[in-house]
Amino acid sequence: MQNNFWTKLKKPFFCVAPMYDVTDAPFRQMITKYGKPDVIFTEFVSADGLLSKGKKILKEHLIFSKKEKPIVAQLFGSNPETIKEACKLVVKMGFDGIDINMGCPDKSVLKQGAGAELIKNPELAREIIRFAKEGAGKIPVSVKTRIGYNKNEIEKWLPELLAENPVAITIHARTKKEMSKVSADWSVVARAVEIRNKMKSETLIIGNGDVKNKKEGLARAKETGCGGIMIGRGFFGKPWLLNENFNPTAEQKLEILLKHTKLFVKIFGTNKHFDVMKKHFKAYVNGFDGAKELRTKLMQTKNAKEVEKIINQENNKTIKQKNKKSIL
Repeated sequence: MQNNFWTKLKKPFFCVAPMYDVTDAPFRQMITKYGKPDVIFTEFVSADGLLSKGKKILKEHLIFSKKEKPIVAQLFGSNPETIKEACKLVVKMGFDGIDINMGCPDKSVLKQGAGAELIKNPELAREIIRFAKEGAGKIPVSVKTRIGYNKNEIEKWLPELLAENPVAITIHARTKKEMSKVSADWSVVARAVEIRNKMKSETLIIGNGDVKNKKEGLARAKETGCGGIMIGRGFFGKPWLLNENFNPTAEQKLEILLKHTKLFVKIFGTNKHFDVMKKHFKAYVNGFDGAKELRTKLMQTKNAKEVEKIINQENNKTIKQKNKKSIL
């Protein structure tokens, strides 16, 4: 492996978590613009799908800009050979790293024997890592997983993964069964670091779960000894999350939302349903007077022009209110 960007990162580093239909190209570019983390992950993509007739559509999930680098493509699948060939394709696309999803609890993924289902099949999981490395060639391979399937199995599960020497392992500090219904157990991340050290492995341990901001992430890294922090939901509606010098006003939030919406349409056109963008509306529009009513209006929009019209009306209303107060 010659192009290992992970070794150049200053610890503790921060990563954007792979989230399906959330960390797509437009949102990643917004995060890059307003508060770029050290490493960016794509939303996950099916390895089988990348090699199918429908690969053109799936490739849209892997669109990225140079400003996002270093960027890691996340794949899921249960066929080692397919994973290998998909990795070769990802390398050609110019990614800096490849991550194998071994933690997704979604039923459609589990049915394929992929995601968190691999926790129950460590032999296959190890084979997938080996084949992924073959396909990846000179770029590094990492793994994202959970602490166990129905219970904490880190003592048995983690050594299996470490034996294959992935460059990094992200530990989502919950079991598959727990989903996100309980608080993340960061004591297990600390234990993962101990296991790694005991095995004298050079694999980086990245902690993930419930981190809401940079300050909290730094504290988690210090208490567990992990090399990096991965944040998922914390970025939702806050692409500026890691920018401690930027605390946007309600008007600025709406400006960013509009830029995000226009970028979504510019990149995807009609290839991705506009409703996907609406989950971001819910996240952006909160914490200020009139947010609920504005959210309701935005959720009824069908395109970027309608969004722009509503936001302009809201901004004009705000300006009038400010002028009225200044006169008084």
